[in-house]
Amino acid sequence: MNLDRLHDAEAAFFGRYPGGFQDPELVAVRKRHNVDRLSDLARECFPKRRFVRPGAVLDDAVRVVGRSSMVSMFEKPKFRDFVAGLDTDDRDRLGAALKQRLHGRGGSPRKGFEAMVDLLLEARLAKWSLISAIPYYFHPQREVFMKPTTVKGVVSTFELDVPPYRACPYWEFYAAYREQILAMRALVSPELAPNNAAFCGFLMMSLDRRT
Repeated sequence: MNLDRLHDAEAAFFGRYPGGFQDPELVAVRKRHNVDRLSDLARECFPKRRFVRPGAVLDDAVRVVGRSSMVSMFEKPKFRDFVAGLDTDDRDRLGAALKQRLHGRGGSPRKGFEAMVDLLLEARLAKWSLISAIPYYFHPQREVFMKPTTVKGVVSTFELDVPPYRACPYWEFYAAYREQILAMRALVSPELAPNNAAFCGFLMMSLDRRT
């Protein structure tokens, strides 16, 4: 991790936005992405007790993904159609995987992640954004949203110690990248990082200024 670049980026950010993410320009950006509202919706849709009805949970998964400004407009209808076309067994598998991902302990979140990837691979929909969106909204202080262009730029610019990036999601990369993001976030002003999406947004803007 290149700490000098991180602190240089922090200084440049506050030079442009002295109020941090309370700056009026960035408040407008935050409203457009609606992270707080979608996090509220995710916590309403995916408490552990609701997974006794996997069909309803998956309908809500489609709803949350469909409302996300961070998921590509091309991926949203494909994900909706994928869920709609699942048979009963695969709906149960996907519901169980999402439950493990959100509520599991120990190695269960990894198992849930990998089970979701396996199911989405069958439809050629194993995308970082679709794998990471719901966990991020449900745990915005703990999980990270994975936008490939931003992720690759952050890894390169800030020299993160992570496994090689691949287009197909895999747990080892996700876990290492998340660990690095949380470590970086702890080293900057809290005003810069009200949640992981805001912090990653700051990193993305830092990349823009370096190009």
